[in-house]
Amino acid sequence: MPSYTGSVIGESQRARADDGELLDAYSDAVVRTAEAVAPAVVRIEAGRGGGSGVVLTPDGFVLTNSHVVDGAGGISVRLLDGRSLGADVVGRDVDTDLAVIRVDASAGPPLCAATLGDSRAVRVGQIAVAIGNPYGFDHSVTAGVVSALGRSLRARSGRLMDDIIQTDAALNPGNSGGPLVTTRGDVIGINTAVILPAQGLCFAIASNTARFVAARLIRDGRIRRSYIGVGGQSVPIPRTLARANRIAASSGVLVLSIDPDSPAGTAGLRNGDVILAFAGEPVSGVDDLHRRLTDDRIGQPSKVTILRGKYRRELTVVPAESQRS
Repeated sequence: MPSYTGSVIGESQRARADDGELLDAYSDAVVRTAEAVAPAVVRIEAGRGGGSGVVLTPDGFVLTNSHVVDGAGGISVRLLDGRSLGADVVGRDVDTDLAVIRVDASAGPPLCAATLGDSRAVRVGQIAVAIGNPYGFDHSVTAGVVSALGRSLRARSGRLMDDIIQTDAALNPGNSGGPLVTTRGDVIGINTAVILPAQGLCFAIASNTARFVAARLIRDGRIRRSYIGVGGQSVPIPRTLARANRIAASSGVLVLSIDPDSPAGTAGLRNGDVILAFAGEPVSGVDDLHRRLTDDRIGQPSKVTILRGKYRRELTVVPAESQRS
């Protein structure tokens, strides 16, 4: 009978060698990423708290989370090279939990800047590296994978943030505002939240959202959104009313309050109305209505379809600019 012992041992040794090469390749990828991006990651001290940030431009614009610099009287930024520099808030957007600060780097060499990648090119399962300052441990590196794309997450303002990246790269308090990075060194997200006490449920704001918000904050100091001045809640629409009024939607926004002198009040909306559509787009709930209130609607007459009592009606509202920062 032939013996296969030698071939089996050889195959086992080759498999171990292949596994070792794969682990070495993974380690090399994480090491290269950390070395490339860490110089652009900063520690932010802002009053009673702090977090992380990532340098966008060599002249000192830094992207972070809005909650990291919320209410900060003075901001200090510490770089990888040990420098500690003062900074000022350029603009914040609580609805996306993003902020831009400006570091005074005029007295020293230009800052190392990171590259914002295209979050649309991200794939579930690809390696994701997080760099930040959890619990004050500067420039800590963790690695994992992109767990999911297109998640929604509630901002501290109560507004729903869309296009959120989920990762299992470990995040802790202090990582907020730091980058989530590919092995090519491209920033694909700004780390923003974890779900406790769960493990491996960590979230980052997609880089394409961050790019848009950062550009507007640098240009205007704020994000402009439209406002109609209603408070409401999502409610189902009874089938009998939907059939009688030829309404395809199964839910809408029940108006519970109307701000004084608001566009909604001027347009004739009343408490008890149910908003079904705004500017020709269906509104199935409060989050849908928020998504429709973009800056291009400011000052533009827009049709609002409502259910008042048993009857469907259309009103015209002219949204104003929201003054909330």
